Amino acid sequence: MSEAQASRANMGLIGGIVAVATIGGFLFGYDSGAVNGTQPGLRAAFALDDAGLGFTVGSLLIGCFIGAFFAGTLADAMGRRNVMRLAAVLFLFGALAQGLAHDHTIFLIARLCGGMAVGAASVLSPAYISEVAPAHIRGRMTTVQQVMIITGLTAAFLVNYYLTAAAGVSTNAFWAGIEAWRWMYLMQAVPAAIFLVALFLIPESPRYLVGKGRHDHAHSVLTSLFGQEDGTAKLGEIQASFAADHRPHLKDVLTPAGGKGFLGIRAIVWVGIMLAVFQQLVGINVIFYYGSTLWQLAGFTEQDSLMINIVSGAVSIAACFVTIAVIDRIGRKPLLLIGSAGMAITLFVMVYAFSHATIDPTDASKIVLSSSLGTLAVIAANLYVIFFNISWGPVMWVMLGEMFPNQIRGSALAVAGFFQWFANYLIAQSFPVMAAGLGLAWSYTFYGVCAVISFFLVQRFVSETKGKELEAMEG
Repeated sequence: MSEAQASRANMGLIGGIVAVATIGGFLFGYDSGAVNGTQPGLRAAFALDDAGLGFTVGSLLIGCFIGAFFAGTLADAMGRRNVMRLAAVLFLFGALAQGLAHDHTIFLIARLCGGMAVGAASVLSPAYISEVAPAHIRGRMTTVQQVMIITGLTAAFLVNYYLTAAAGVSTNAFWAGIEAWRWMYLMQAVPAAIFLVALFLIPESPRYLVGKGRHDHAHSVLTSLFGQEDGTAKLGEIQASFAADHRPHLKDVLTPAGGKGFLGIRAIVWVGIMLAVFQQLVGINVIFYYGSTLWQLAGFTEQDSLMINIVSGAVSIAACFVTIAVIDRIGRKPLLLIGSAGMAITLFVMVYAFSHATIDPTDASKIVLSSSLGTLAVIAANLYVIFFNISWGPVMWVMLGEMFPNQIRGSALAVAGFFQWFANYLIAQSFPVMAAGLGLAWSYTFYGVCAVISFFLVQRFVSETKGKELEAMEG
């Protein structure tokens, strides 16, 4: 579809679809951030020790890699929209059950359900958007997902802050005699319910419909998106991409006869796994999951640490808008390379700051930064967040949503999404151990080295997808 043809697209409908699909991103971000303010309440309600609290918090991520893996294959069987509806139900149940549960097992089940919803939404929202948006704006539309993730994360930080301030402490009773920390979870039920209802107002992906042989339905959707003439032409292109092959299946990620691959997996799937894993190995979620703890270890007060978290969230949102403005102009690969280089430099600046810290004489578990080093560390951390959110944050999800051929998109997303969330889990679980055993300087050295490696991997293995129709993707 030419840009002139795409300009005739029904942008009102496409914008509405993007708005609905990215509510899943908002819930993804909120669910990831809400737990920051609930930890004292969790300890008190369920008598948790450090290990029990760590598992309770981390159980969300276990649900995430389960949800991400099964979402792709379920989306090929049931449809993108139907699986997102299922995710919305899990979001709603998870929010209500986590907020109301007085039994730890029920709370863990609810948290796993919430995690499965997060994992499913994380891979399906960008994939669904990429399958309905015109090629020349597809990157911008998919990047909205990252904006909504960070907005949800920041909203969780703000909700936690204000509920705690209103109640005095998070463990105090608040509305309806329910503790403030429980309301941090219950508040998520509102956007979850909106997400569920709104998903009944948008169409199914036309590429899924063609894959299921529902050509008339697909034509109707494409006509509503692009008009009669262009919709008919696009239907023919999608049909041609499916005609020479079988219906999608998880085994499609395996190397076909005569194809390029490694260890029996298609080369393009390995590229997706690489992007998914290195998005986490650069350490971004250490900032988001442990930001307050990190800055307190570095000598900042609790109040200052919470403010740094909120500033990082605001900076992240602003950076994503930069990506929206440029991603369809300069492309995906240049942004990834810029991000890798920028993150490497800023991470090593943080290493410099932390390597010159001293031990707090009153508390050997804390370090002290001089005023100049503390300022340097905060500036470097926020520049690091900017580089991540103009590059690997949104662009990884854009690439996963569009880089795979129609035939293997759902299956490849399942595999890449699983690895992304599994890497997320490993980084989140390993940071406290690394920080305590090796120190912050060596921990951030690891993330910096990973950023350097990611630059060369992108340069060697990633192909540009800017402006290409999904039917033209090879693999």
